[in-house]
Amino acid sequence: MKTSRALILSVLAAVWLSTAAAQGLRPEIGRPLQQAGELLKAGKAREALAKVREAEAVGGRNANEQLTIDRMKAAAAQRAGDMGTAIQALEALHPRVGGAEQGQIAEQLASAYAQQRNNGKAAEWMNRAIQAGNNSAGIRQLQQYLQSASGDYNAIARDAGAAVAAATQAGRRPDEGDLLRLADAQQRINNMAGYIATLEKLLAFYPKKDYWNAYLGRLPRKAGFSSRLGLDVLRLRLAAGVLTRTEDYMEMAQLALQAGQASEAVKIIERGFKEKALGEGPEAERHRRLRDLATRSEADFKAAAATKAIDAAAGKTGDDLVQVGYSHVGMGEVDKGISLIEAGIKKGGLRYPEEAKLRLGMAQLQSAKGKAAAAQTLRSVKGTDGTAEVARLWLVLGAA
Repeated sequence: MKTSRALILSVLAAVWLSTAAAQGLRPEIGRPLQQAGELLKAGKAREALAKVREAEAVGGRNANEQLTIDRMKAAAAQRAGDMGTAIQALEALHPRVGGAEQGQIAEQLASAYAQQRNNGKAAEWMNRAIQAGNNSAGIRQLQQYLQSASGDYNAIARDAGAAVAAATQAGRRPDEGDLLRLADAQQRINNMAGYIATLEKLLAFYPKKDYWNAYLGRLPRKAGFSSRLGLDVLRLRLAAGVLTRTEDYMEMAQLALQAGQASEAVKIIERGFKEKALGEGPEAERHRRLRDLATRSEADFKAAAATKAIDAAAGKTGDDLVQVGYSHVGMGEVDKGISLIEAGIKKGGLRYPEEAKLRLGMAQLQSAKGKAAAAQTLRSVKGTDGTAEVARLWLVLGAA
């Protein structure tokens, strides 16, 4: 732990205020202290400390002179990296000041002891700072450092979780650092459900690619997550910009074809070629064959689309209507696709009714009618097989 610049400057400010106000400093003490202050401002901390020692060598010092010397000594020693001297000066100062300054000095002592790797004393002075009403950002940072150094990840999870909960209840965005500390602690104590939930919060508030990678890498291994949603995970990767590997593009295109989504497969493959994830290297010919297959499949569907919609409408359940409807979405006929999906949901008898609502929400996200209907639909998706998680992630992407 390094002493923060803010702490050093607060000590210097106190020094100058005290020196300016002190009428009883003798010249043989006041002069070297003034020179020490000028040297500190010039970044010459060791020379400043030497000047402080000149003032300290003067005999018969009164209480005010000693207080000013100790303040300047603490500032110079901290800046010079002489933590032993800084601690000695700060501990001498602490009982002789009051109010907020006592809490500030306790914080500086905690930081100085932390730099000496004396975490026990650092914790003692940190607690004294908190008791004095000091809840500064520096104290919180020190608290986090000491918890990490101790390996008490249960305490870290508890404190970070409390900070996240407090921010959420107050209608504020949780601090990214608190969320990261919570996620790290949950992972270390093997709380995987909590870890995934915290990653989801990171995505909601700070949708960065690193968090998408971490979350989507874990999601398929979450207890109860259905393997039939593998294509959905890849869809999310593509939409979040974290689908990069050749094998992922190939798998996604093949899964789309198996799901009867030929137009979607064509788009995936073309994206892969554009990104040079496909069409390169020893497997380039295989990639081209897959593109040809997807193109033919898309042409076949388009030629039979009207018949397929009629057959789906005549079916006993709404499953085929949902599937054909989402195919129209892939073709770019979004509104028509939405109507077919809605008809399928209304018809009922669906094998996976929550997944049908998920498809409707995903289609609505692509509609010119806006995000409001999509958000309402996606929020309504329930279930424990992973569809609810996928829907929430589309909400995040839709809001981005």
